[in-house]
Amino acid sequence: MDQILEFFKHLINPSWIIEHGGLYLLLAIIFAETGLFIGFFLPGDSLLFVAGIYSEDLCRSFYDMPFFVVMLLIALAGVLGNMVGFWFGQKSGPLLFKKKDTFFFKKKHLHQAHDFFVKYGGGAIFLARFLPIIRTFAPIVAGIVQMEKKKFMLFNIIGSFSWVFSMMLAGHYLDKLFPTLKNHLELIILVIILVTTLPVIIKLVSGKVKHPIDHDPNKSEVTSASDTTL
Repeated sequence: MDQILEFFKHLINPSWIIEHGGLYLLLAIIFAETGLFIGFFLPGDSLLFVAGIYSEDLCRSFYDMPFFVVMLLIALAGVLGNMVGFWFGQKSGPLLFKKKDTFFFKKKHLHQAHDFFVKYGGGAIFLARFLPIIRTFAPIVAGIVQMEKKKFMLFNIIGSFSWVFSMMLAGHYLDKLFPTLKNHLELIILVIILVTTLPVIIKLVSGKVKHPIDHDPNKSEVTSASDTTL
């Protein structure tokens, strides 16, 4: 049991992931965090930023692949993750609103993604990429409300590539400008977590999150979100 807890502790440490898991573990985590509801706790933003800082080591550990190819593979993992979440939402999403909370599943996160999606429509798929927790549940909600697949894929691809490339390039070039950046990773990760989670925290504290537990996914109030544009 202690070993399992220790492993989960490492999973929220971007530096450990890069140094011990390499690109393979990074791809698995990005895939899980962007489409599987059990991956909502994973450190997507800080992981990508740190991956940019360690870009040379990351590329060297993966057959000396160019940095662009590494970013491309990670972005594709994000696209595939959202596709799985969308499919899951289509098949069994409505049942999640009635599912009891577990360690890996919190219904409040689904409600947050639902309200976020209703507010921003299709653009929520793009915007959610930059919001922890929301990005995990947004594709599931998109599947629940039966968003048009072509529109979903457009926002999915644009969002994934924008998120991955911006975070990794930021880490890569800031490391070039400030070579001592690696010495302050804990502080950098903390700042990234605070900045990216601040909107979610404010939403929770304000108490404005609605809980449409009894919503029927087929009602116009919900399905109309699929026709909303950014």
